[in-house]
Amino acid sequence: MSKRTTGIPSDYVAWLSDIKTRVQAARSRAALAANAELVTLYWQIGNEILQRQQAAQWGDKVLVRLARDLREAFPEMRGFSLANVKFMRAFAQAWPDAAIGQQAVSQLPWGHNVLLLTKLKDSALRLRYAERAIAEGWSRSTLEANIRDTLLERQGKAVTNFEARLPAPHSLLAHDTLKDPYLLDFLGLGNNARERSIETGLVQHVTRFLLELGSGFAFVGRQYRLEVEGDEFFIDLLFYHTRLKCYVVVELKATAFKPEHAGQLNFYLTAVDRLVKAPDDKPTIGLLLCKTRKRTVAEYALSGIDKPIGVAEYRLLRNLPQSLTASLPTVEELESELGAIGDEASEEATGKRNLQVGGEQKGKIE
Repeated sequence: MSKRTTGIPSDYVAWLSDIKTRVQAARSRAALAANAELVTLYWQIGNEILQRQQAAQWGDKVLVRLARDLREAFPEMRGFSLANVKFMRAFAQAWPDAAIGQQAVSQLPWGHNVLLLTKLKDSALRLRYAERAIAEGWSRSTLEANIRDTLLERQGKAVTNFEARLPAPHSLLAHDTLKDPYLLDFLGLGNNARERSIETGLVQHVTRFLLELGSGFAFVGRQYRLEVEGDEFFIDLLFYHTRLKCYVVVELKATAFKPEHAGQLNFYLTAVDRLVKAPDDKPTIGLLLCKTRKRTVAEYALSGIDKPIGVAEYRLLRNLPQSLTASLPTVEELESELGAIGDEASEEATGKRNLQVGGEQKGKIE
C-alpha cells in the first residue's frame, strides 16, 4: 500500500501556471465571443432600421420610441440611448455585408467601432485601422491617437530603394515600416531647429520617438562611434528592429535632401554591416530624416546606392485642421484690423488733445 503524499507535489507550480493560462485564454475567448455577438446584434438592429425606413419612410420619431422602449425593457443594459441606436444604423450603412461576423470590425469593442464611424469616412481606411487595432491590441485612446496622427496614411510613403536592394518579402515589410512624414511636434521645437537640438530632443523623449517610429524599434545609441582604419565616424541614432531582424541607422538633416546625404549614409550602413551586424542579422537599413525632400531627386539619388535606404521628411510643427484654418483670419485681415484699431486710437487721442487745448484756452480767456 503506497503512502499518500502530504506535501505539495514538485510539479504543482507548473500545473497551477498551466491552469491559470487556460482560464485566462477561456475568459478571453468568452469575452471575444460575447463582443462579436453584441456587435452582430447592433448591426442587425441597424440594418432592420435601414430597411424599414426605406420601405415605410420612417422618421426619427420611431427611433426615439425604439430607444425608449428598449431601455425600459432592458434597464440593466447600456447601449440603447437614442445616439447609440443611430450609431447602429450608421454601422449597418457603413458595413452593408450581411456576413458582418466574419469581418474585422466584429472583433472590435463597440466603442472602437463608433470611433471609426465618427473619425473616418473612407470604408477601406476604416477597415485598415480596424485590422491594425486587432493585430496590435490598440486601446480606444490609442486608436483615436493613431487616427488623429494619420498613422496608416503615412506608413509606406517614404522614398526607398528597398525593392531593388532587399529580397522579397523582406523588402515589402521594410518599406511598410517607414513613414512619411514623421511627426516630431512632441519636441516643442520651432521649424528652424538645428540638427543637434532635434537629436538631443529625440534622445530625451526617446519613448515618444519610439512610438512614432512604430512597433519593433529598439534604441541602441546616440552618436554611435564607428572606427575605420583609425578614423572615427559617429552615427546620429542607431536602432535595432526586432521584427526585421536588422539594425536601422537614422541620420538627421535639418535641410532639404541632397544626393550626397545618401552617399554618406551608404558608407555608415557598410560600416555597420561589417563591424556591428551579427552573422544572422539581416542587412542594415538607413533612414534619412530631412526637413524637406523632392521625391524625384530622392529616387534618382537612391537608384545608384548599393545599400537599402529610405528618405522621409519630419514635421516639428503640426498643421492646423482644415476646419480651424478656414476660420482663422489671414495676415492681410489681421493687418487691416490692427490698422483700423490704430486709426481709431489715433483719432481718439487727437480728440482728447483738442478738448484739452480748448479747455485751457477757455480758461485763459475767462
